Order: sequence, then structure tokens, then C-alpha cells
Amino acid sequence: MANKIISFRDLEVYQKAYRLSIVVMTKIVPRLPESEKYDLKDQLSRSSKAIPRLIAEGYAKKHQRLGFQKYLDDAMAETNETIVSLSQSSDIYKIEIDLSNKLIKEYDILARQIFCLSESWSNFKYKKRRKDPKTKPINHTGCQN
Repeated sequence: MANKIISFRDLEVYQKAYRLSIVVMTKIVPRLPESEKYDLKDQLSRSSKAIPRLIAEGYAKKHQRLGFQKYLDDAMAETNETIVSLSQSSDIYKIEIDLSNKLIKEYDILARQIFCLSESWSNFKYKKRRKDPKTKPINHTGCQN
């Protein structure tokens, strides 16, 4: 049985994005050189922290036809930016190569989960308005049961 979604904190994609951002901010960003303060360090910091924020902000607009969708699209874009920045920090500066590779895999999975939530939410909202008896509930991963 799927957990009931009462707030954005109940969304698995939010929980995962938040956990990953904490790892990036505590294990990767501090190890980047000061010469990257206004470039890679700043970008990685902003993109990794933006993902859970966008999910939370979008959830507040879940009642709008395209409100949540736009924020989920933006969260996917930030996820891709984070993947590129992690790749660069690993390839250029050899920072936490194993951890970076693990994080890249996790962010790739997260991007797919956000996409799945976006698709499911869109279908769910549309079917809900039509009162389709075949509507399946959305579980906490964002995928239909």
C-alpha cells in the first residue's frame, strides 16, 4: 500500500534530492579549490540545493494544471546540471572519484524518478478531472501502482 502524500516531504523524490544535496554540500563542494569559488563550486552548490527546493515549491502549486509540471521540469534540469558539475569536479580535480560516480548514478536515477512523477501526476490530474474509474493512485515513488 502506498503512503499517503500529505506534504512535499512525503515525496520520495524530495527526500532523495534532499539527502543527495547534503552529501554534495558536505563531501564534494568543500573539497573544490578556491579558484572555483565563483564557477564550479558555486554552480554545484546552487544546482544540488535547487532540486529539493523546486520540488517543494512546485508541490505548493500542484492544484494548477501546469504548475507542478513546470517545477518538476526545472528540477530535472538542475539534476542534469548537478551531474555535469559532479563529472567536472571528478574529472578535472580528481575529487572523491568513487563518491562522485556514485552520486552521478543516484542523480541519474533521481532524474528518472522526477520524470516518472511528472508523467504520473499529469495523467493522474487529467484522469481525476474526467472522473475516470480506471485512475490508479500515485505511490510515494511517483509511479503508478
